[in-house]
Amino acid sequence: MKILVTGGAGFIGSNFIRYWLNKYPNDNIINLDALTYAGNLENLRDLENNKNYKFVKGNICDKDLTNDLVKEADAIINFAAETHVDRSILDAENFIKTNVLGTYNLLEAAKNNGSKRFHHISTDEVFGHLGINDPIFNESTPYAPRSPYSASKAASDHLVRAYYHTYGLPATISNCSNNYGPYMFPEKVIPLFITNLMEGKKVPVYGDGMNVRDWLYVEDHCEAIDIILKKGKIGETYCIGGNSEKPNIEITKKIIELMGKDESSIEYVKDRPGHDRRYAIDFSKIKNELGWEPKVFFEEGLKKTIEWYKNNQTWWKNIKSGDYQKYYEKQYGK
Repeated sequence: MKILVTGGAGFIGSNFIRYWLNKYPNDNIINLDALTYAGNLENLRDLENNKNYKFVKGNICDKDLTNDLVKEADAIINFAAETHVDRSILDAENFIKTNVLGTYNLLEAAKNNGSKRFHHISTDEVFGHLGINDPIFNESTPYAPRSPYSASKAASDHLVRAYYHTYGLPATISNCSNNYGPYMFPEKVIPLFITNLMEGKKVPVYGDGMNVRDWLYVEDHCEAIDIILKKGKIGETYCIGGNSEKPNIEITKKIIELMGKDESSIEYVKDRPGHDRRYAIDFSKIKNELGWEPKVFFEEGLKKTIEWYKNNQTWWKNIKSGDYQKYYEKQYGK
């Protein structure tokens, strides 16, 4: 297979590319990424000389480019997205452009070039939020996004379904819970807290710390995407969860414990606007129909993640300083 992976220089996309080429070394990957602040080719430095891997700098909002690359591919996996809720609250425009218009461009290219297999990566945030005792999200949960980020992802999901129903595009969607693991951009809570503690800084906890998320180790997510691409029913959506519901304060205290610190490292800060209280995913459909379930328990995955950040300090320090962009700006331009 030749697969076009969009957003492949980001956290989940780069882990997926590495997973795929390790498992299917004879397949070919084209990685299309705009190298915005969260795109980092350092994530894939070890693959630069792999003959089955090609990087293209470009934006999924570029119609001509996406059309040319889709022509070459057997399948498209769309990771490309603006994803950080706080950034969407400050300025939603790029979220609408990338997540909605970019997805539209990819769908058009897939439709117009022989109806290519299309898999769209989405989020549990499209379903809104849950009360502490509410039943957890599943594929039938009505959409109720509450931030510009989740609204833009909801719109892109609707577009994918529309292209399946209207044009017969062989598409699937997966809505995943919060991922964590190696190469996660250190603005996100787990790597932010790990790296702050390594730098002797405090960890900022929003509000009362009781916002609950379901955590999914990134390699488990990659395996789920693989199974959906190979065995998923066309036109269907699959929820991918980690079976690890945790309040933020519990995660914070566990990170502090595993890193040998104490709770004086915690700094409670003002809650963000519209902060969703709880997300949780029912993954019984993909388990029952496709045989997937998460393999990595949360504490095991967290230990592996902490160890990775300890062993890759140059990687995250270059991100926090901004130096990570300089090497590739010389090669590809800003």
